[in-house]
Amino acid sequence: MRVTNRELTLTGVIVLAPAEVDGPVDDEQKAILDELHLRKIDLADEVHIVNPGGYIGSSTRREIAYARAAGKSVSSTDPL
Repeated sequence: MRVTNRELTLTGVIVLAPAEVDGPVDDEQKAILDELHLRKIDLADEVHIVNPGGYIGSSTRREIAYARAAGKSVSSTDPL
């Protein structure tokens, strides 16, 4: 994600990337991070998924569905 963030930023794109948190988080912190990420999707014009090898986890699936329901364009590094 850092590489994609850098590449997009250097082309003039404002990137609203997920927070990077080192180490484990508890359930309350996870809920806060999940909500913040949805608010970032609300602010975004489009959503670009970084999914090496095509992997999509449950949180990302939920975020893709949320973005599409909000009418956001969704793209990815690898096929979804």
